[in-house]
Amino acid sequence: GGKTHSMLALYHLFSGIAPTELAGIDEVMAAAGASRIPPARRVVLVGNKISPGNPATKPDGSVVRTLWGELAWQLGGKAAFARLAADDEQATSPGDVLRALFNDYGPCVILVDEWVAYARQLHDQSDLPAGSFETQFSFAQVLTESAKLARNCLLVISLPASETAASPHAQANDVEVGGTRGREALDRLRNVVGRVESSWRPASAEEGFEIVRRRLFQPLADPAQFRDRDVVARAFADFYRAQQAEFPPECRESDYEKRIRAAYPIHPEVFDRLYADWSTLVKFQRTRGVLRLMAAVIHSLWEKGERNPLILPGNVAIDDARVQSELTRYLSDNWVPVIEKDVDGPNSLPLKLDRDLPNLGRVSACRRVARAIYLGSAPTTAAAHQGIEDRRVKLGCAMPGESPAVFGDALRRMAGAGTYLYQDGPHYWYSTQPTVTKLAEDRAEQFKRNPDRVAQEIEKRLRKELERKGDFPRIHPMPATGADVPDDVDARLVVLGVDRPYSKESNSAGELAAKAILEARGNAPRLYRNTLVFLAADRTRLQDLDEAARKYLAWESILSEKVQLNLTPYQVTQAETQKSAADGTVTARLPETYQWLLVPAQGSPQAPITWQALRLSGSDSLAARASRKLRSDDLYLTTFASTRLRLELERIPLWRGNHVAVKQLVEDFAAYPYLPRLRDANVLLQAINDGVGLLTWAQDGFAFADRFDDAAGRYLGLRAGQMLKLTDAHAPGLLVKPDVAARQLDGERAAPTVARVTPEVPTPGAPGSVAASPSGRGQDPGRGPQPVAAGPKRYHGAAVLEATRVGRDASRIADEVIAHLVGLVGARVTVTIEVEAEIPGGAPDKVVRTVTENARTLKFTSQGFEQE
Repeated sequence: GGKTHSMLALYHLFSGIAPTELAGIDEVMAAAGASRIPPARRVVLVGNKISPGNPATKPDGSVVRTLWGELAWQLGGKAAFARLAADDEQATSPGDVLRALFNDYGPCVILVDEWVAYARQLHDQSDLPAGSFETQFSFAQVLTESAKLARNCLLVISLPASETAASPHAQANDVEVGGTRGREALDRLRNVVGRVESSWRPASAEEGFEIVRRRLFQPLADPAQFRDRDVVARAFADFYRAQQAEFPPECRESDYEKRIRAAYPIHPEVFDRLYADWSTLVKFQRTRGVLRLMAAVIHSLWEKGERNPLILPGNVAIDDARVQSELTRYLSDNWVPVIEKDVDGPNSLPLKLDRDLPNLGRVSACRRVARAIYLGSAPTTAAAHQGIEDRRVKLGCAMPGESPAVFGDALRRMAGAGTYLYQDGPHYWYSTQPTVTKLAEDRAEQFKRNPDRVAQEIEKRLRKELERKGDFPRIHPMPATGADVPDDVDARLVVLGVDRPYSKESNSAGELAAKAILEARGNAPRLYRNTLVFLAADRTRLQDLDEAARKYLAWESILSEKVQLNLTPYQVTQAETQKSAADGTVTARLPETYQWLLVPAQGSPQAPITWQALRLSGSDSLAARASRKLRSDDLYLTTFASTRLRLELERIPLWRGNHVAVKQLVEDFAAYPYLPRLRDANVLLQAINDGVGLLTWAQDGFAFADRFDDAAGRYLGLRAGQMLKLTDAHAPGLLVKPDVAARQLDGERAAPTVARVTPEVPTPGAPGSVAASPSGRGQDPGRGPQPVAAGPKRYHGAAVLEATRVGRDASRIADEVIAHLVGLVGARVTVTIEVEAEIPGGAPDKVVRTVTENARTLKFTSQGFEQE
């Protein structure tokens, strides 16, 4: 092991025992070219076992007070002690006597351990039996010079590693050295010993592999065990070379495979972290500390029956009390809650993430990543460059056959949710100070006590989302009562507030609110109940939306107070990233939460109103999703076939006698839920226009009249089978039953007309006179049906149009004149366009060519341009 273990080895080596009884000595002797080891006198001085203020009485009666007295007595007993007894009694340095002792009693081996621990107990006054602080270093100089000049003397002194006062190793050695007095003693001793020393560090990081393996594992003896080791080393080396971008550069070198074999069954990364990082800690001894920790780790894994090919940093069971004790004894006490919350434990974040995410939980990715980060970052929180690189984290977790990307995903998820886990670019580290993530969690929890602020944020986002109306003419967001929803004939989407969510349980808050709004507007009953559909939040999903909104508000408040909170640039960047992520989460969860469309329905006029709850889906806006769902389920019509209107007129029926007013029909469709729900009155008016214009209007459509003349008992302005352009739902107009309209129209075609030229006008009842019958057919009361005079058979009209508005005026003539003539059965209508232009200044050649060519192409017969 370390310094003390090396001295123990020397003590046994020169004890006179046969070399064959000491494991590994054969190789040492062969390297040294020695055939035997002669016995030597051994002197052992252990500073923390000798008291400088309490003389020791030996079995032969010698009273020993100083280190040189103890050295002489162990070297030659009472006789050797007597040669420097006076110096021992007066606590003065023995001088050249030591060299004579070494020559007379040699060969000898002098082992001095913990000398600094002895020297730091001395002070400047000479009132201690062991002498003063200064005398101790005079003895040290005499001892080293005497050993150098003696013939067969080996002097071995152990000193703590000497580092600069500002270095981490200097802080780590404070415990072993003993503060300021101990450091001064170390410096003095090193100066003295350094003149003649041949220094040797007993345990390097590479040798640590062998130390731990020898102390904690049985030696490899079976050839199959060597094969297993080599197979594992090759598999890991091939894995690292195949995934070069995912691991540190040194892993792709052939020497790394040798390191794996040397450290087997422990991964070299474990030793790298312990010797490079943990050895810088106060109280952590490079060899003894590593042995204690690895003993606890290996025992824990053995108890759990781990079958992994190597022990990686990600396999270190930090949740085991013994392992955790070894990893926290060198750190401050406030690391324990960090481990329990963010690293390893029954309620830790990594364990929760592994449970919630099967892809990560299958290999315990988050847990292994957390262990690797802790092992590589906990001892270096005070360093200038904190953290462990993501590639080194993956090196401490991934094994052949596993995907490094899984551990990269675990890293990202933990960095976003960890309370004590920091990230700076590719570097990650744990700290005892909570991150801004913890501050955000606390503030998000505080917003639970301020639900109005959260609801205000959700409603603000909901109103912005509802600016995209889809196919709805209007949307009413979050009405407080029914009085906030007007009673109009066009269809509307009513979006209920977050305080009125819907669930499939009867009488949920959302359903009760929808019923109240549908039944009444304020204190008055609602007339147009077939115009409203309702959008409500899912009660379960609302909790997730509320949580996301609280997190967003928390990050927003942190950024607004970044100066007061004294956030670092890294923390500001982290807060901005997290705010952006929280904002996206709220945006995504809003349509997931508002997923219930509540639609009132009625099967027949006598049936009660029932409610259909339709679940929305898709990626469009909320209103677009709602209108698309309603259209697909035939619960909301943006177009209405005239044939279907005819069916509804007959099915209910909607006729008021032989006709129904258009205005009344608009109100009927808006009022009664057993009728189709129309987007607005224009949808109904277009259906009327289409139905009147059908050539088969008598079978599939209906007729239209301006009004009904009660006195004459006939419809005025009655028309059917011709174009109708009805645009105003409030204008007077009637839909007429087709059979009634047909009888009147047939009668009008057969009715007598006033002759244009009559030689004489008979008096009523006189011979040759014609009387009007209620049916409209001319009839002589005395002689039965008589032939009636035919109506006008020819029409000619002409108009001069304004040249700059030809399109507008021609369109009006087509709608108001030509359309009526074309609608007559058997009529042949010819429309002729005449153009006459006078150009006083003469037409340019370009215009002449253009007009002539266009007229020829349009087959426009013309005489062309003429000269004056």
